[in-house]
Amino acid sequence: MPKVPKNALHEPLNLSLDSVRQSLTNHLIFAVGKDPITATDRDWFFTLAGVVRDRLIERWMDTMRRYYHNDTKRVYYLSMEFLIGRSLINSVLNVGFLDEVRQACIEAGVNLDKVTELEFDAALGNGGLGRLAACFLDSMATIGLPGYGMGIRYEYGMFNQRIEDGWQVEHPDNWLRYGNPWEFPRPEVLYPVKFHGHVVQYANEHGSLHHHWIDTEDVMAMAYDTLVPGYGLNTVNNMRLWSAKASRDFDLKYFNEGNYIKAVADKNESENLSKVLYPDDTTDMGKELRLKQQYFFVSASLQDILYRFHKHHETFDELPDKVAIQLNDTHPSIAIPELMRLLVDIHHLEWDHAWRITTNTFAYTNHTLMPEALETWPVMLFEAVLPRHLQIIYEINHRFLKCVMHCFPGDSELLKRMSIIDETQGRHVRMAHLAIVGSHHVNGVAQLHSELMKTTIFADFHRFYPDKLTNITNGITPRLWLNQANPGLAGLISDRIGKDWITDLSQLRRLASLADERTFQTEFRAVKRANKEHLAELVMSRLALKINPDSLFDVQVKRIHEYKRQLLNLLHVVTLYNRIRSDPSLDVVPRTVIISGKAAPGYATAKLIIKLANSIADIVNNDPAVRGLLKLAFIPNYDVSTASIIIPAADLSQQISTAGTEASGTGNMKLALNGALTIGTLDGANIEIMEEVGEDNFFIFGLNAQEVTALKNAGYNPWNYYHANTELRWALDMIATGYFSPEQADRFRPIVDNLTNGGDNYLLLADYEAYVAAQERVEMLYRDQQQWTRRAILNVASLGKFSSDRTINEYAQMIWGAKPVLK
Repeated sequence: MPKVPKNALHEPLNLSLDSVRQSLTNHLIFAVGKDPITATDRDWFFTLAGVVRDRLIERWMDTMRRYYHNDTKRVYYLSMEFLIGRSLINSVLNVGFLDEVRQACIEAGVNLDKVTELEFDAALGNGGLGRLAACFLDSMATIGLPGYGMGIRYEYGMFNQRIEDGWQVEHPDNWLRYGNPWEFPRPEVLYPVKFHGHVVQYANEHGSLHHHWIDTEDVMAMAYDTLVPGYGLNTVNNMRLWSAKASRDFDLKYFNEGNYIKAVADKNESENLSKVLYPDDTTDMGKELRLKQQYFFVSASLQDILYRFHKHHETFDELPDKVAIQLNDTHPSIAIPELMRLLVDIHHLEWDHAWRITTNTFAYTNHTLMPEALETWPVMLFEAVLPRHLQIIYEINHRFLKCVMHCFPGDSELLKRMSIIDETQGRHVRMAHLAIVGSHHVNGVAQLHSELMKTTIFADFHRFYPDKLTNITNGITPRLWLNQANPGLAGLISDRIGKDWITDLSQLRRLASLADERTFQTEFRAVKRANKEHLAELVMSRLALKINPDSLFDVQVKRIHEYKRQLLNLLHVVTLYNRIRSDPSLDVVPRTVIISGKAAPGYATAKLIIKLANSIADIVNNDPAVRGLLKLAFIPNYDVSTASIIIPAADLSQQISTAGTEASGTGNMKLALNGALTIGTLDGANIEIMEEVGEDNFFIFGLNAQEVTALKNAGYNPWNYYHANTELRWALDMIATGYFSPEQADRFRPIVDNLTNGGDNYLLLADYEAYVAAQERVEMLYRDQQQWTRRAILNVASLGKFSSDRTINEYAQMIWGAKPVLK
């Protein structure tokens, strides 16, 4: 490593008010090029970003020097998504100079809160998968672990969700419209990524067979670095995202012929790879683009990792000792054959040697229990796009199945079930099987999820690899989801127990002794009320709907999917609506039901559920017979910033997926940490949350995973539940016959048909009665505000286990073998 000149080492910019004042002036004039008299709010945003970034850069360089000096083991977290949200306030809080920045802004006549609202959420993810990855990066930096995020720099992200006539309509999310002050383009960090072509075999001078992938279509991957500050600023890590660049920008021949479109066609096609998160893969073109996206960032990342490693190590034997690569779901699992290709084809290692290195380097996190959600790719597509990788996968599979056959001779069905190549319905590559075979550890993300992995979808693999499958329960970063999102509650907690909880969430248990203290309860309720007023303002601005902050805020925020059962929530809304209309004297707790989330563009049923939610809201919110006792609000374009307003305001957290379908969930953790009580099934991390907070402080309902399986095996008939429950039948009939869609009476009939004639795959009708009864218990407790507040405080006090710091420490100790490197 080159020596750093002594004059390049100096004291970092300090965090004093005087220093911040000077930086603010310098950046506005010399970086943004504006006079304070003419500066706009957006100019001030870029100015503030520069002030903060300067203080991150020096600490980032110091962190990188420590890593190089110690030749420490590094963790590379490969993920298709990093839902980091806004960076300005997060960075200011982690650096620890919010008061100084706010005072300098006041003196300059700048409204800090207004300026921070101008920052676009970084559109680098969709939902829980991407937000989990972002939490993990924050925790790695906070505990001082050498961790790097590797992904794609999407130009447009997933989509901006707008609701038009009740329907979800997707619009481009142009988050880079004004530029991104947090990233560093690295045009010198450029790697070729190959597609298509064909493979030729040749023998070297020793007679060994080698493969050469030729006549390929190449795309260049260019790096963009974003700094990830840990809390307290001991460590600033790096997230490296790849942007697709054409290997040839311009074809002069076509231009000279007057074919201007064709002259740039190759450039446009190449750069589509990093345009949009998760293209619609219901078409063949969409499937191909998505596969190319996955390989694009994996190939660039591995080339970069090997380049960095090879600078300081002569052979690859030490790679597993110096590098840990975590595959976040199956999307990056193509990394396994790619590393084999690089080691065998490019660096000419023997297969067995390369395979030992590969399997000791990778680990895989599974995020789903549903077989239909496990990623597969048609062999024909794979052969066309990545022909060499298909050959390598065939060889991996051949050797793997040979080992299985030796352990379990004569069991041909077992070989079919475990094969990486699925031969049952057209030949497909099973990416989860590839990830399991090519990794040294495979983890689930909640205790129930991990146990079900071993007994259901991966039972055969657990039998073959009894020590490979393990559990590491997910967590969330308290820096964002409490300290930043809920400053009122964070301040109240810090006033009582100090600030150590920000990096040691187990400290929250000290709040338990305050749960019965009247003064603390009053202060806790005042914070919640202020947060609810803030959310009410958001609802008014986005929906022109007035909601009552004194009502029970009943919240379900997550991706729209049938297994997450937003429909069950809507059936309860209709049931409450019917009860209120039927009995004008009925004494009910005023309730505001809040739903938010996006549906995948090609998921027609989920989009119809959104339309149903908005249609029910239109009727319920405008019916004078309801007397304002019930409101339903579907808040569009759910993202990190929107979540940061909704979650602190929630009274009730709906975690109502069918037992055995949700891997973990992290929304349940975020809501409980902010003082919401949970109504939920025994699914995912709900079970572990209930164990921590106690059953008395959790509204549990419905079938458990074993009962779900037993009911389905016994021949579940949803019609039995339909006929047995009058309120359920009433609600379903209203939806089916056009009560909420008078302009098209049969619009929502497909939803009801799916629940009745379609078999009700997620058992909404079976759980309906228990769910409604649990909601009645919710209402009863909410009438006693003292008891409700007491239980809400105990929820907050009991959430220490669910910090992503704990999660990352477990990964580091159990899977990665990596250690923090601190000053």
